[in-house]
Amino acid sequence: MAPTDLVDLAGHEQVVFCSDPTTGLRAVIALHSTALGPGLGGTRFHPYGSMDEALADVLRLSRAMSYKNALAGLDHGGGKAVVLGDPHRDKTPELLRAYGRFVESLGGRYVTACDVGTYVADMDVVSEETRWATGRSPERGGAGDSSVLTALGVFQGMRAAAQHVWGEPTLAGRRVGLAGVGKVGSRLAEHLLDDGAELVVTDVDDTAVARLLERHPAVTAVRDADELARTELDVFSPNALGGALDDETVGALRARVVCGGANNQLATDDTADRLAERGVVYAPDFLVNAGGVIQVSDELHGFDMERARARTQAIFDSTLEVLRTADAEGVTPAVAADRLAERRIAAGGRTPWLPAPTRGSVS
Repeated sequence: MAPTDLVDLAGHEQVVFCSDPTTGLRAVIALHSTALGPGLGGTRFHPYGSMDEALADVLRLSRAMSYKNALAGLDHGGGKAVVLGDPHRDKTPELLRAYGRFVESLGGRYVTACDVGTYVADMDVVSEETRWATGRSPERGGAGDSSVLTALGVFQGMRAAAQHVWGEPTLAGRRVGLAGVGKVGSRLAEHLLDDGAELVVTDVDDTAVARLLERHPAVTAVRDADELARTELDVFSPNALGGALDDETVGALRARVVCGGANNQLATDDTADRLAERGVVYAPDFLVNAGGVIQVSDELHGFDMERARARTQAIFDSTLEVLRTADAEGVTPAVAADRLAERRIAAGGRTPWLPAPTRGSVS
C-alpha cells in the first residue's frame, strides 16, 4: 500500500514529513484531529525499517491520541511524531533542535512531549526552538517525568476493573503480572505493592527486573511475556511496546482482567472480541494510560501537580463507566470507549467527559 493510501484511509487532517540533511533528521508529524484543540502527543524516536513503517505507526498512534485526549476530557486533539533512527546512536542536540523548528513551524497546531526513545532532557532541548514542547524539566517550567501520572492512572483504571469484576476497588490479595517494568511499569509496581498485590514481572531489559527485585525481593520474575501470559494471574498488565495482545497471547491468557500502560495493546481490532469471548475484561489502554498526557497538557496552563493528579484520579470513574456501559450495551469495552470519545469529538467537547464520582475514587 502506498503512503498516500495510508493517509487517506486514516482520515488525518495533516501529515508533515521533516528532513534536515545537516543533522540527519528524518521525522513525520501527524495531526489526526484538531476538533477539540491543538493536537497533543509525544515524539517517538525509533529505528524503523522504512519510512512506510514509520508512517503507518505515526498514523495509528496519532489517531489513538485523538481518542485518548477526548476521553481524558482535554481540550486537545490527536497528534504524534516519529523520528527515524536509533536514539542511542543518532539522537543529538542539533537533531533535536532541528526537529523543534519543524514543531514550531506548525504554529501551535501540534504540541509535543516525551514518548518511547525520548526523555525530559530531550524535550528541554526541543523547547529551545519551539514554544510547543511539554514534558520539560521543572527547571524549564515543565512537569518532569510524565510516567508519574501515567502509572497512577493505570493503577486507578486497574482498581476500577477490580471493582467491576470482584466488587472491591483494590488489588489486595490479587496476583498481577507486569509485562514491562521500565518507566511506567516500575512506578505501577510500587502502587500495586502498596495496595497489597502479589507481583509477577518480566522485561526484555534484565537490569530493570533486577532493580525491582533488589527493592522488593518477594516479587517473582519470569522469563518473558509469553510465560507471563501462561501464568495463573488475576490481572495481566502490558507496560512495554504495543501489540502485546495477539490471538496467541489471548488464547494463552489465564487472567480475568487486562489493564496496562502500553499504547495500542490490541494487535487487531478483532482482539477485543477474542478477549470478550474468553471472559477477560479489558480496560482500554488509551483510557487508563492517559495520566501522562494529562500531566503534560497541564504545563500549558502553568503546571500544578495537584490539579493534574486530581484529574488523573478521575480515570477510576471513567473506566468504571466504560466497563458498565459495555455490559449494558452488549459491546466490548474498546467499542464503548470509542463511542464515548467519538461523541465528545463530534460535539466539539461540549459533552460531559466524566460520570459523577463514585465512592471508589480515592486521592
